[in-house]
Amino acid sequence: MRSEESASIKFLYPVIVRITSFAGIFLLISAFLIFPRPANTSGLDEEFQIIIEQIDIPQTEQFDRPPPPAIESESEDIADDVTLDEFNLDEFDAWDAPPPPPEGPRVKFIPYDDPPVPLTPIRPKYPEIAQEAGIEGTVVVQVFVDDRGRVKETVILKGIPNTGLDESAAAAIRSVRFRPARQRERAVGVWISIPVNFRLKS
Repeated sequence: MRSEESASIKFLYPVIVRITSFAGIFLLISAFLIFPRPANTSGLDEEFQIIIEQIDIPQTEQFDRPPPPAIESESEDIADDVTLDEFNLDEFDAWDAPPPPPEGPRVKFIPYDDPPVPLTPIRPKYPEIAQEAGIEGTVVVQVFVDDRGRVKETVILKGIPNTGLDESAAAAIRSVRFRPARQRERAVGVWISIPVNFRLKS
């Protein structure tokens, strides 16, 4: 009996495999037919579609710049082909050139224990032009007082030019005698700075 059952199983096995495979294929096809795919793909394609518009850009016009105007010399005596080497620069005078900057005072520092002291008050005259213009200020004068108390040199360190105040301050200082500076009880000549104030009485 067992041999007959095994023989029948061997005979029916390929038939059963074929029937089950055909049944599975039939079920897959019927599933695709019954449940179709959603039809929204075309809508997505239309939604994400990019439209490119072509814009014609006009060509930029280029204008030719006019040539620079020709500079004509006021003097017609100079030829056009004259170079700088042909002029004699040794005889050239600087017309309307500003004066060179003034050199600072060459002051030699001399140490001292007691500074020079004026024996009389320094009283400058107020220039009339500065009084009428209402100009006030302070003029700082650097002064060299020698070992005898005499003013030998004056240099304006800070002034008010073109008002007469600088000249008035320097003249007032030159007219005053000083007690000379002392260095270890010995009179020495030294440089000092003296401010002179100009104030109008209200």
